[in-house]
Amino acid sequence: MPASLEGKLVVAISSRAVFDFEEENRVFERDDDAAYMALQRERLDVSAQAGVAWALVRKLLRFDPPGRPESERRIEVVVVSRNDPVSGLRVFRSAQQAGLRLERGVFTRGRAPWRYLAPLKANLFLSANADDVAAALDAGIPAARVFPESVKASESHPDEVRIAFDGDAVLFSDESERVFQSGGLDAFQRHEADRAALPLPPGPFKPLLEALHRLQREDAAPGGARRQAAPVRIRTALVTARSAPAHERAIRTLMDWGIEVDEAMFLGGLPKGPFLKEFEPDFFFDDQTGHCESAARVGPAGHVPAGIANGR
Repeated sequence: MPASLEGKLVVAISSRAVFDFEEENRVFERDDDAAYMALQRERLDVSAQAGVAWALVRKLLRFDPPGRPESERRIEVVVVSRNDPVSGLRVFRSAQQAGLRLERGVFTRGRAPWRYLAPLKANLFLSANADDVAAALDAGIPAARVFPESVKASESHPDEVRIAFDGDAVLFSDESERVFQSGGLDAFQRHEADRAALPLPPGPFKPLLEALHRLQREDAAPGGARRQAAPVRIRTALVTARSAPAHERAIRTLMDWGIEVDEAMFLGGLPKGPFLKEFEPDFFFDDQTGHCESAARVGPAGHVPAGIANGR
């Protein structure tokens, strides 16, 4: 039976997101790609340190118990990188030395790699390259630009994959954000109160939340399709600047989609960083760079360049 990624949660990730290649990247920016590749070749036997998405990848790969056949795995992490193929050797060697089950990779030597996300059936693309992220979003794939300088994820919850999402322009469309930008808070609150029972259109990250919720349901179902309970659980949170009464439309939208989140924070414009510090996500996604910068001071963050806040 041929290998297939159908029905799996597929995370495509750049090498710079899963490993700390910031020193090597500075060589690339200071000199050129030849100097970068030469340095990576020199360090083929030097295991790379953990990057901003390390904890997320490690926990996701633990979702499938050891020994599960590939045909029954639910999670696949694929390295999709602008690295050259020889530099890619260091990625796989570093993964092997760290005990990460990374088996598939696409290395394009400086060319945009996003076009390979569709055949990979990617549910998420994480990269430090803003152009690649924007192109992936335009192709309909949930994508975020990682903040490599983010504080590493907490190790307090080794048995939970914790993922937090902003609402408007991330899980939901930016329809309501456009009203806020043009008319202010009062216009936004009236708009949402009048449409409380009308579901919001989906945003770019709805497919990822759907995939995560599907895994949660399968793990919780008695006698379900899973032959063995996952060693880790998934916990999700909605962290939004909305407040009452605009909160109702967000919750009703999730209900209409048949999706549940484990936690919801309606902050009414308060800084999100302190709340994320308490939730301790393995990753947080937001469309506004200010929120991402605040979040990056307490944990891994990814910028979703979607909607009016990003001129799109």
